[in-house]
Amino acid sequence: MLTKVETNTKEKAINNPIITDVFTADPAAIVHNDTVYLYAGHDEAPNDFNFYKMNEWLVFSSTNMVDWESHPVPLKVSDFKWAIADAWAAQVIERNGKFFWYVTVEHNESNYGKAIGVAVSDSPTGPFKDALGKALITNDMTKATDIRWDDIDPSVIIDDDGQAYLFWGNTACYYAKLKDNMIELDGDIKTIDLPNFTEAPWIHKKGDWYYLSYAYQFPEKTAYAMSKSIEGPWEYKGILNELAGNTNTNHQAIIEYKGEDYFIYHTGGIQPNGGSFRRSVCIDKLNYNEDGTLQRVIMTSEGIQK
Repeated sequence: MLTKVETNTKEKAINNPIITDVFTADPAAIVHNDTVYLYAGHDEAPNDFNFYKMNEWLVFSSTNMVDWESHPVPLKVSDFKWAIADAWAAQVIERNGKFFWYVTVEHNESNYGKAIGVAVSDSPTGPFKDALGKALITNDMTKATDIRWDDIDPSVIIDDDGQAYLFWGNTACYYAKLKDNMIELDGDIKTIDLPNFTEAPWIHKKGDWYYLSYAYQFPEKTAYAMSKSIEGPWEYKGILNELAGNTNTNHQAIIEYKGEDYFIYHTGGIQPNGGSFRRSVCIDKLNYNEDGTLQRVIMTSEGIQK
């Protein structure tokens, strides 16, 4: 005679993607006052439109990495009078009580090509306004490649000594120091040689190590390098994240929150209309080895659980 054994296994919730009412892409995040603020571009492409349509950025907040509160739209391309299109990847950082948002946009015909602007706010949720009235980085400033879209995907960090750095690029990885005011470069633009660098640099530090993760090849995986100095030399360490589901791009943010490490990324995973131009932010755990190297990210449908 067979008997049925009762189990108490709790079924996990499906928490990825984390935002399901709008399409979100190119995540960035900060921790401020015990709250995580997530910034993302808004994918607005219609189902029959096979390219990026992005006019604004969005912001969400959470205190448990599962439940996300949506805030009013904090910044749009139209807030930069010199920009004409493309609310592409961006990152926010706090300094001296102000929040600086470095964004990718398309510059008008006076300096045609992708450019990096910077907006500022007194609040992590905005509203933000153009801090310069012009672009911080324009296509004529970077000559490591001839393309007009190499000035994209800014990532910013303030080092332990208070020096701020900006990293960015497509096919060439650029970086430069920022002045204390966070809206001017402080010195020359330099380049970093990384294997199969495509775009999406993200710079972070944990312990004694600096980590530079980036989109690798195309369609994109995520790879990373490590260094004991923010100015290198950088040692390539390998693949961190495999191809993201149903999208050509792979764009990461890495944060630590309440003692846990998180890998934030996007996929084209919302059914039925998700894809390369209608992406959605997901979150999974990030794990470090004892020697500081990173374990391969395991992308899951369950994501982070309460």
